[in-house]
Amino acid sequence: MKTSNPVLARLGQAAERERAGGYAPAGAYGQPGYGQPYPTADGYPAAPPTVAPMSIDDVVVKTVTLLGITGLTAALAWVLVPDELVGAAWIGAAVVGLVLGLVISFMRMANPALVITYAVIEGVFVGMVSKFFESIAGYDGIVLQAVIATFGVFFLMAGLYKVKAIRATPKFVRGVVAAMVGVFAVMLINFVITLTTDIDTGLRSGGPVAIGFSLICIVIASLSFILSFHEVEEGVRMGLPRRYSWTAAFGILVSLVWLYIEILRLLSYFQGDD
Repeated sequence: MKTSNPVLARLGQAAERERAGGYAPAGAYGQPGYGQPYPTADGYPAAPPTVAPMSIDDVVVKTVTLLGITGLTAALAWVLVPDELVGAAWIGAAVVGLVLGLVISFMRMANPALVITYAVIEGVFVGMVSKFFESIAGYDGIVLQAVIATFGVFFLMAGLYKVKAIRATPKFVRGVVAAMVGVFAVMLINFVITLTTDIDTGLRSGGPVAIGFSLICIVIASLSFILSFHEVEEGVRMGLPRRYSWTAAFGILVSLVWLYIEILRLLSYFQGDD
């Protein structure tokens, strides 16, 4: 089946090879070639092995699993990491999570162990950020508010996608991807400037610029769910192997964590004015 998504197209080709048996070329190591059935003892060809395709339920289960792992790790990190190490753990988890996330994203590795490891690292990151805002910075109740708002936005976007109020057209996909790349580039540049100079760009200082930037990030993070839902729907339609449900769940987790962090920041700006 055809798809306009190049990543899904590549995965779809891999799925076709797996459904065909995924064998070595004819003659290699004395084995049959692609799609050539193995002979049985009675001389009749055996049916090629089948690969179970992923389903919506598979993605839901994997997503809930990853969220549970992230939440549990965040709670443990909050309790176990002392206040004086929160900053170091925050930065360390952010860097490791970024590198691992890029590896999974660009290589499209449907590796459960790798995705679960990412969820654990993100749990540490989320736990440290949450502990800083709630306990150290003193924004009482901000974590619960951010969690409720995050899942509220998620279910809203799921509903809008379900009723086709927002459609993942090729133009929409290109626009959201371009916006995500642009925002992440700005955040990276701002992070480097903050670490290496005394310049205050205003993006994270709590002023009007910071509020506007967080709102932009929240909108883009919300729209990224549409891309994830579309990939899941297309993956199921194309019959991708079940293990790719981990990759789909990973994409949803990334958007949820990003949305939660931005909502947390935005709420802190308003509470800071009290």
